[in-house]
Amino acid sequence: MEGRLLTGSAIICSTAYAALFAGIPGLSPQALTTFLPFILIIGVFYLMLIRPNQKRQKVWADMLAALKPGDRITTTGGMRGIILALRDDTITLRLPPDNIKVEIVKSAIAAVTTNEEEAK
Repeated sequence: MEGRLLTGSAIICSTAYAALFAGIPGLSPQALTTFLPFILIIGVFYLMLIRPNQKRQKVWADMLAALKPGDRITTTGGMRGIILALRDDTITLRLPPDNIKVEIVKSAIAAVTTNEEEAK
């Protein structure tokens, strides 16, 4: 490096690498305690908000994948019916008491009530 002039970015990069490999003398324990609350907040948000939502989404997707004709379901709009036919993204329901046929999208299903009624 003798005889070479370092540009601004080369100085920054060389300083960063020097700090990385020299035990980071500029990083004090106070700096770690400054960032620790932020790291903990991110961890708490992940554990309390993101992770449970991912689990709920997986359970809902598994429920949709296990649907079959004859299952009793409840839609997000509150309609309860029996599945007559399944397609890729739609379902045909029979709604009692007049046996009206309605076609809905799978994402409108809130719950499958077949298993709950069989358990009683």
